[in-house]
Amino acid sequence: MANVAIVTDSNSGITQAAARELGIRVLPMPFYINEELFFEDVTLTQEQFYQRLAQDADISTSQPAPGDVTDLWDEMLKDHDQVIYIPMSSGLSASCETALMLAADDAYKGRVFVVDNQRISITQRQSALDALEMARAGMDGQAIHDVLMRERLEASIYITVDTLKYLKKGGRVTAAGAAIGAVLNIKPVLQIQGEKLDAFAKARGWKAAKKIMLDAMEKDITQRFAGQKIHLAAAYTCSEETAREWRAEIEARFPGYELHMDKLSLSVACHIGAGSMAIACSREIHTAS
Repeated sequence: MANVAIVTDSNSGITQAAARELGIRVLPMPFYINEELFFEDVTLTQEQFYQRLAQDADISTSQPAPGDVTDLWDEMLKDHDQVIYIPMSSGLSASCETALMLAADDAYKGRVFVVDNQRISITQRQSALDALEMARAGMDGQAIHDVLMRERLEASIYITVDTLKYLKKGGRVTAAGAAIGAVLNIKPVLQIQGEKLDAFAKARGWKAAKKIMLDAMEKDITQRFAGQKIHLAAAYTCSEETAREWRAEIEARFPGYELHMDKLSLSVACHIGAGSMAIACSREIHTAS
C-alpha cells in the first residue's frame, strides 16, 4: 500500500494551522504589495492584507517559484512514496501548468501526481479532504488522481461582490460600467463551475443578489445533483457579523446539510475586494467507476 502525501496551496483556504491538524501540507501563495513579496498565512495575515487593500496599495498575485514547489515535493517524498498535488484551477493561474511540467521530470514520474482540479477556494479544499480520505483508505497516487480528475467539474461556486472597483482594476468591467453599477447599486453574481470566473447574473442590491445565489444553489442540488449527496460550503470577505447572517440564511434555506464556512483565499479576495459572499457545493466523492 502506497504511503501518499496530500499537498495543496493556500488558494484552498486551508490555513497552515488547519493543515497541520489535517495531516496535509499547504504551499503558501506569493503576493506582491507595493513590490514587496509576501506569502499568504506565513508573512501576510488576512488582517494585514485587507488593511493594505483599504489603503489602495498596489497588490498583485503570482505563482509559486518552481523551486519552492519541488522543494516541498522533495521534502514530502522523504517520508512518503507518492505525492498528490492539488493547485488552483489552471483556468485561473499558470501555477498548475508549471506544476504539471515539473512533475514530468524523471525524478517525479510515478511519484508526484498533479491534479488539474479546475477548482479554487472551498471546492479546492474539499478536493484536498477527498484526497486525504482516499489516501487513508489505501488508494495509491494514480488512483486518487484519476478520481479527482473525474470529479473535478462536479462543483459550483456562486459569489457576489460588494464593489465593482476591483473587477474594474482587473479589466472584467469597464470604468463606465463600474460607475453605472455603483450608482444603481448593482451587485454582480459570478460563477465558478470549472476553470474560470464567469458572469452569472446582475442584481439590484444585496437582498436580490443573495436570493439569486440561493436559488442557483437550490437548482444545482435538486436538478444537477438530484439524488446525490453533496458537500455544502460558504465563503466570505465581508465582516464576521455579516458572514454569520449569511450562514443563517443558507442554513434556513438548506436545513439538514452540514455547512462548512471559510474566509475566501487572498488570491480570490485581491480580485474582488472586501465585502463579498459566496456559496458552493461539490458532489460527495465516490470511488466506484
